Amino acid sequence: MPVSDVICQILSGEIDAAIVMRNEQVIAFLDHRPVFKGHVLVAPTRHVDTLLSLPSDLMVPLLAMTQRIAVAIRPALGAQGTFVAINNVVSQSIPHLHVHVVPRTKGDGLRGFFWPRTRYGAGEIEEYARLLSEALPRAPQDHADLTELAPPDPDTGS
Repeated sequence: MPVSDVICQILSGEIDAAIVMRNEQVIAFLDHRPVFKGHVLVAPTRHVDTLLSLPSDLMVPLLAMTQRIAVAIRPALGAQGTFVAINNVVSQSIPHLHVHVVPRTKGDGLRGFFWPRTRYGAGEIEEYARLLSEALPRAPQDHADLTELAPPDPDTGS
């Protein structure tokens, strides 16, 4: 019996989503009820229930896209950092593995794991998807590129 969770429905085109990036193995799209605007969900395009059942051939593609999204959020949305999380079964509202990448700024009010949700206004979700998509080509492709984007160490100045 085919699986038909929300992510599978987005992948098949049954449900619209603000897609930030997609390739053969992984999709990234905006959460329609974000913790903060710009909250992205990254998921394998093949149905996988949880992290515990993630095939090894999808580990690098899933984490690589998650990393690219986390890097792109900073310049695209003016965030100072990100919160990255995966729920496994408990608190997993969609039975399809997905990684949350949430933009963060100091003083944003997020405390522990109490996640108030917000909503996008008319046209906002498309604008956030566009901003993130446009920032992705500038996002690094490998670890060497990431070190170039790291903020200077205040102790060493490098």
